[in-house]
Amino acid sequence: MSSNIKPKGAAKEAPTEPFKRAVGICLRAIAAKNDLEVSFASERPGLAGGKARLPEPPRRLNEREAAIVRGHADAIALRLACHDPAVHRKLAPGGQQARAVFEAIEQARVEAIGARRMGGVAKNLAAMLDDRFHRGKFDEITDRADAPLEDALAMVVRERLTGQTPPPMARKLVDLWRPLIEERAGRDLDRLERVLNDQRRFGDVVHDLLDCLDMGEDRSSESDEDEGEEGEDRNQKDEAGQDGEASDSAESEQMTAEAEASADELPDSASEAVDAPATEMADDAEMADSETAAEPWRPRQPRNEPRGPDYRPFTARFDEIVGAEELCEPEELDRLRGYLDKQLSHLQGVVARLANRLQRLLLAQQNRAWEFDLEEGLLDPARLSRVIVDPLHPLSFKREKDTDFRDTVVTLLLDNSGSMRGRPITVAATCADILARTLERCGVKVEILGFTTRAWKGGQSRESWLAAGKPANPGRLNDLRHIIYKAADAPWRRARKNLGLMMREGLLKENIDGEALDWAHKRLLARAETRKILMMISDGAPVDDSTLSVNPGNYLERHLRWVIEDIETRSPVELIAIGIGHDVTRYYRRAVTIVDAEELGGVMTEKLAELFEEHAVEDRPRRERPRRLHA
Repeated sequence: MSSNIKPKGAAKEAPTEPFKRAVGICLRAIAAKNDLEVSFASERPGLAGGKARLPEPPRRLNEREAAIVRGHADAIALRLACHDPAVHRKLAPGGQQARAVFEAIEQARVEAIGARRMGGVAKNLAAMLDDRFHRGKFDEITDRADAPLEDALAMVVRERLTGQTPPPMARKLVDLWRPLIEERAGRDLDRLERVLNDQRRFGDVVHDLLDCLDMGEDRSSESDEDEGEEGEDRNQKDEAGQDGEASDSAESEQMTAEAEASADELPDSASEAVDAPATEMADDAEMADSETAAEPWRPRQPRNEPRGPDYRPFTARFDEIVGAEELCEPEELDRLRGYLDKQLSHLQGVVARLANRLQRLLLAQQNRAWEFDLEEGLLDPARLSRVIVDPLHPLSFKREKDTDFRDTVVTLLLDNSGSMRGRPITVAATCADILARTLERCGVKVEILGFTTRAWKGGQSRESWLAAGKPANPGRLNDLRHIIYKAADAPWRRARKNLGLMMREGLLKENIDGEALDWAHKRLLARAETRKILMMISDGAPVDDSTLSVNPGNYLERHLRWVIEDIETRSPVELIAIGIGHDVTRYYRRAVTIVDAEELGGVMTEKLAELFEEHAVEDRPRRERPRRLHA
């Protein structure tokens, strides 16, 4: 008779392990990659280094939460099975906004293929999308300026391809953009279903759609040649597509059977729930391979061209420098601040320990200084030889004193662009908050600034340019928004709530780094402190589609380099930069690049500690060398 009693040495399996195995098997089956490594973690789900990462399921797993995890797995599997990265690279547009739309629609395409063939996959994807839009608070958006166009277009395309209405949490977002999308690009949307299984032809239709929405661009000669070759064999491809579709349906039946068999292994609920942090859930449009998720294409910078003086805004009438409290009601700031604290409560402890280490360093520099060669005080051991040679020598004593710690001000300049949305901006806000509190305790003043734009695609500046007849090379063509989260003279307790504004949906838009850096630098120069430190935290090169569409492709980057060089070579301000997932060492002399936003707190404290230690060595009094004694 068999026994159900486990051996004493056997390890107890976690209640979610059978579910994880089932999801992993299903993902590999749909992706047709038996050797694919699948992991579960409280990080952004997606593909990285040829590995699939999914959100950690809670220990008490209900039906909705299981569907959400499966939805992320299905989205990744369909991306692997139905997406060709090489074709995608050839077709992807160069502008940031156009590229984001192209990525979102391509993800909608691969998900539609799976949803049309497998009913269970369709339900899982719907649950995942609804959860994603719920976490992003998209149901609270009331203004089109705060509604990402790429997300709205992806939902409209999904509706055309599958017949499924947008998730409840995304309906406001779609309703804001639907009239414009249908009016300008309705015919192109109708064409998408006919080329659903042909990625190249589907991408061509998307480019036509982008043209209708004034986001199109000239295609490269390579793409034109490909289109010519494709046109010659158009009929053959149509026939092959029909045959392929038939074979795909046969494969889908096999995948469906495997998926349903694996999905039935869902375990019963047990133990306590451990929910994954909300901000770690990635946008599905960002699930592309690392090759396709790189920064937007930029032309090579010609040599011997002017770098800075030719830069100008078309108009500065609509720019604003505004305090965080002016952009949000006090009650909403309280709510956003609570949300920020809740999301990264575990990170606060880690950063706080690093900040305390920095505080001990600064306090030690302030207090451990000595005056030497005094007539009274403590006997200086380094001058014992004097006492032996001449016991009546008066200058053999020392006394500890409080040094006049050099007046210092630190500015933290945070990139508030749309690409920072999610975990990077949450971590940046938390680290800035903790460091500001720490440095204030040490007598170091801290200013926290942010930079973005008031609108996508140009705003009122672009409208003024259009009204002026579209003059050539107009310069910067968007409305700047520079935000003061904490002024240098404001105490931390008064500015604490302001940092919650970074959690507000719709705040993060474009990034024009050069003017933001120049603005923060000029604010520092106006300060009376002896020492000035400027720390830039960004996740990419300056990008503004409206400006780059009518100026040279390196217009913003060239200006940024000119501002950096001016500060580093001519200014007393000490400049340091931290890049999140983006190499900033090619711009800044003193810079560091991190891959994961989790590293930000440690790097910020480490770099500040290095700066203060360098000056501690420079400012330390040089001790008198003992004289040689002659017999």
